[in-house]
Amino acid sequence: MQGNDMRNQTIAVVGTGYVGLVTGTCFAEMGYAVVCVDIDEKKVEKMRQGFVPIFEPGLKVLFDRNRKNGRLKFTTHLGEAVEKSKFIFLALPTPPGEDGSADLSYVMGVTRQIGPMLNEYKLIINKSTVPVGTADLVREALEQQGKRAGIDFDVVSNPEFLREGVAVDDFMKPERVVIGTSNTHAGDLMKQLYEPFVRNGNPILMMDERSAEMTKYAANAFLATKITFMNEIANLCERVGANVDAIRVGIGSDSRIGKQFLYAGIGYGGSCFPKDVQALAHTSEEYGYQFKILDAVLAVNHTQQRALVAPMRTYLGGRLIGKKIAVWGLAFKANTDDVREASAHAMISDLIKEGATVRVFDPEAIETTKAVFGNQIEYAADLYDAVAGCDVLAVCTEWNEFRKPDWDMVRDSLKFPAVFDGRNLYAPSHMKELGFHYHSIGRPYPKEA
Repeated sequence: MQGNDMRNQTIAVVGTGYVGLVTGTCFAEMGYAVVCVDIDEKKVEKMRQGFVPIFEPGLKVLFDRNRKNGRLKFTTHLGEAVEKSKFIFLALPTPPGEDGSADLSYVMGVTRQIGPMLNEYKLIINKSTVPVGTADLVREALEQQGKRAGIDFDVVSNPEFLREGVAVDDFMKPERVVIGTSNTHAGDLMKQLYEPFVRNGNPILMMDERSAEMTKYAANAFLATKITFMNEIANLCERVGANVDAIRVGIGSDSRIGKQFLYAGIGYGGSCFPKDVQALAHTSEEYGYQFKILDAVLAVNHTQQRALVAPMRTYLGGRLIGKKIAVWGLAFKANTDDVREASAHAMISDLIKEGATVRVFDPEAIETTKAVFGNQIEYAADLYDAVAGCDVLAVCTEWNEFRKPDWDMVRDSLKFPAVFDGRNLYAPSHMKELGFHYHSIGRPYPKEA
């Protein structure tokens, strides 16, 4: 099965969250016939009508084009999708349980449904982020749930490395594709499937299933550790009078370290880093190993997400009760509406507990925030509406439109000229010239002449 023959194979993607919808849309853009499966009938109907349920730059254009040309379809009927497809991607949520372990109930639930549906050779592909050993569990469940005589299948681990905000580019031009399988035939089919995406020479890396599963966790845990290390350096800078921006440039110029993920701030969030670090730490515990670095990363990030609360409290006289705080930015990062484990949400929760009123603005994440906080906080129409009548301003997400605001308007709208910057967007010297009390992460405020 070579070349154009692969384009005749239908791909089923089960789950239409960030990973599933981007995966299905990008495969369709490359010429494959794709059917996306979801149990939410209203969501499926909206997607059929052209509604994209997530905000992801570049996705809408590809979604519309491939929906209209018939390569991208949506259904609630799992059996129909399985019957027609050779490649079945599982892109299902694996949320953290109370003990930090990845919840596999969605993955295994769908797997048990698929078992009796097998009508010919299929590849069941784990695109979800799953603990080491999940491929074995999926394989066993498929066999137990009714593998028909003479019909074979393979289970492949194919972790995603998509960054929200640039997920379409990451899928269409991957730095690497990781394929975990011990079966040569399955590996060859997967290579052919992904061949159009790696014509620039980037590698398709073949390995066993458990190594592929671990690769995903190791990558996210390392990046989370790198972020957390820099935040610890920033916290120390505040005590010794050093500037974390200078240090970032100084160490980022070392090719062994690299420039990425060295920006200090109020911690990481999102759908991947928090749960993946927890899940890897839990796996370590299950196997009798204490992963001390990950324990520290989790503890530091929990504290770092709330790093602006104490300086705001101090500036406002030691108490936040009765104060009104403006917040710019709710998403865990710019260019997404995803608020899962967002640092802004952690901070807002603490502000509410201390009796403060909170007024917020985000270009994309208002609705996703309303689903969490409801009427506990106030929602502004734009960034200037957010600061009107508030005591101070906190900046929590690095949206471009926050980088060059009308500071005269902001200062006139606030009761106190104070900005608490959790993403180090502004130059301390400039903020001082503008007459603001300015607090950032790990950077000294200019002293009086």
